Amino acid sequence: MTEPPLIWDGVLRRLGAALPAFALDSWLRPLGVVERESRLELQCPTPFHRDWVRERYLDLLRDCVAQESGGRLELVLVLAAGAGSDPQSALLPTGAAPGADRAPPVSRAREPGARQRVPQRSPLQEDLPYSFDSFVAGPCNALAREAALVIARGGAARIAPLFLAAGAGLGKTHLARAIVHEVRTQRGLRAIYASAEAFTSHFQSALAQKKMDRFKQRFRSGCDLLVIEDVQFLRSKPATQLELFHTVVHLLEAGARVVATADCTPRDLVYLDPRLASQLGAGLVAELEPPDAAVRRSILRSKAAAGGVHLPDACLELLVDSVRGSVRDLTGVLTQLVATAALLNRPVDLALTQQALRKLPRAEQSPARLDPQQVIQVVCSFYGTSHEQLASKSRRQGVLIPRQIAMYLCRRYTGASVAEIADLFARDHPSVRNAERVMEEAILERAPIRYKVEEISARLDALAQRQRR
Repeated sequence: MTEPPLIWDGVLRRLGAALPAFALDSWLRPLGVVERESRLELQCPTPFHRDWVRERYLDLLRDCVAQESGGRLELVLVLAAGAGSDPQSALLPTGAAPGADRAPPVSRAREPGARQRVPQRSPLQEDLPYSFDSFVAGPCNALAREAALVIARGGAARIAPLFLAAGAGLGKTHLARAIVHEVRTQRGLRAIYASAEAFTSHFQSALAQKKMDRFKQRFRSGCDLLVIEDVQFLRSKPATQLELFHTVVHLLEAGARVVATADCTPRDLVYLDPRLASQLGAGLVAELEPPDAAVRRSILRSKAAAGGVHLPDACLELLVDSVRGSVRDLTGVLTQLVATAALLNRPVDLALTQQALRKLPRAEQSPARLDPQQVIQVVCSFYGTSHEQLASKSRRQGVLIPRQIAMYLCRRYTGASVAEIADLFARDHPSVRNAERVMEEAILERAPIRYKVEEISARLDALAQRQRR
């Protein structure tokens, strides 16, 4: 009889061929595995983790377990011993299988004769703690997240100072504050968090009042961690830059950790004192990119769940497809959507979602435009095929599916008309429309196709991002 660890190793190998590495590492490798009689228990750390696995991966897991065990083991998802309630489990992901442990949905319908009650603020506007658990990671920010976690837990001195570079709303402040939160609450150490403007204000005040000894004692003595945000605001402040340089050097020599953030890398902060720029870039520089489709989907689900908001699949996919900017953009449109639904006392639906999207700046609604040939090349590279094969008359699955994905992504990422796309694949107008419909259904209903489309979309997003620079 095959032992459970060997069964699970085989299951993981099968899953690795069907899922992105990030999905496997984030959701399936952390599961505990126990065999009890004729069933295999997968132990989940939190209710939210269990419900997410149930919704996204349960069917695939069952197939893999059946193949590895010869059909003798039933698969069961359970909570690990000691797993507490998860704040995000207030709302299970849409489409999760029903069970006795699932809370009934909250009805938003108005009772007859009941007085309409207007909420003072959206559930999504609650001040959530900045923690690593609430940070949604993906290929766009995985390095930054892991480096921040290492710094927070006192490891890898060689990566200090840590420099987080990202545009507005991409998560650098979340990670910076999560580091401070972890150091203070889990390790009981002294952590100082300040913006570059606040550091400048304290420095100038200390100079004016001739209290530099007190300033240095505050930022250097007994400090285990210093986090300085938005270093780009030190432009035209040479004296402050020099003081920050000496503070950073002092702390690093004393064995403390230093984290800095900015909207670009130290190399691009050309107005910084060369010594300060060199010192800040001497450790690890981690850039955070705009979230790809998979991360956008996870962020929206997480924020909706944390606010107890039911977000239908169709609305979720529309938001994922339409909002391609920062995490702040995603949160903003979701807040707009939820607030509108609450004020009108009606459920979130497609009509309300489209209304919320119309209020976004036009530039943020429009995805970056690529040339159709670029899209086709990325799809062909992913599948190991060629444009000539996609334009052939073949109906084999190995050609048909890449062809339909390429047509679908040409519609999403380019400004080409349906007729132009049809010509590229030696097809007619209805073929492109059919490919769009088929892929939209497949993305919602077939996990392997969804993951492939997300991976290709991530590559196209990265290509578009490089073209914008």
